[in-house]
Amino acid sequence: MAKKTDGKKGERKGKAKKGSGDAATTGADASGGAEPGKALSNKDYDRELKRLHVELVKLQQWVVAKGLKVCIVFEGRDGAGKGGTIKAITERVSPRVFRVIALPAPSDREKTQMYGQRYLPHLPAAGEVVIFDRSWYNRAGVERVMGFCPEETAQRFLKTVPNFEQLMISSGIILLKYWLEVSPEEQTRRLKARIGDGRKTWKLSPMDVKSYDRWDDYTRARDEMFAATDSSWAPWFVARSEDKKRVRLNVISHILKHVPYEALPAAKVKLPKRKTGRYKAVDFPFKYVPELY
Repeated sequence: MAKKTDGKKGERKGKAKKGSGDAATTGADASGGAEPGKALSNKDYDRELKRLHVELVKLQQWVVAKGLKVCIVFEGRDGAGKGGTIKAITERVSPRVFRVIALPAPSDREKTQMYGQRYLPHLPAAGEVVIFDRSWYNRAGVERVMGFCPEETAQRFLKTVPNFEQLMISSGIILLKYWLEVSPEEQTRRLKARIGDGRKTWKLSPMDVKSYDRWDDYTRARDEMFAATDSSWAPWFVARSEDKKRVRLNVISHILKHVPYEALPAAKVKLPKRKTGRYKAVDFPFKYVPELY
């Protein structure tokens, strides 16, 4: 069983000054929606997600105004819901502020570099929130389990990464690390759904198939990763992702509570009076898109 980091210990480690996001409580029950353990209706989900999106916009404005540097890491097994959670976070904010990094397999040149070197250019500068869809922790997970790096290399990584993250934090980066936890039954259901859905087949890579029968190996690697890298300055937070809707709301709420922000004064916007008809458009032979719908 993995070491739990989302209890009192994890909250003490990750507790940050609260801003106007204090109201971003967990789940739809914050505004009278479904109770924990019950199915969350689309209506409840959409209402709560809209409220949280408003708070994320406030956080974005604060990050830009104050020059904050935020780095959010998402890890978890294939099918745990990382992509959907990241999409829920970013769909109503600016991609110039919230940057998503999902690096492909390293090139031949990158394989010869110091490990972690290719991640450094993507770390946030002032006024940015960088979200890693898998990160330097690839070395502790897929690379180790699938034999892409020697065991001694993986062990060396586990020993050094806490110092690397301490350096990040000492430079002013707010670092949040999330592990999305899913059961083997739910993972199987989601991977099978990808096989028969033309919209999702791209999500099912050959590596996903090869990794499927190594559940216990990944569990062991996860547990050792937690034990080595769940530091007081960069703790792991585990989010149960059996329910996709709930995990998205829970993670967004958690981010809002752990990145200090305040709502900036909103300037009143009034559209100016517009004059039209002073210019006659040229009768150009435009090539219109066929209106099939």
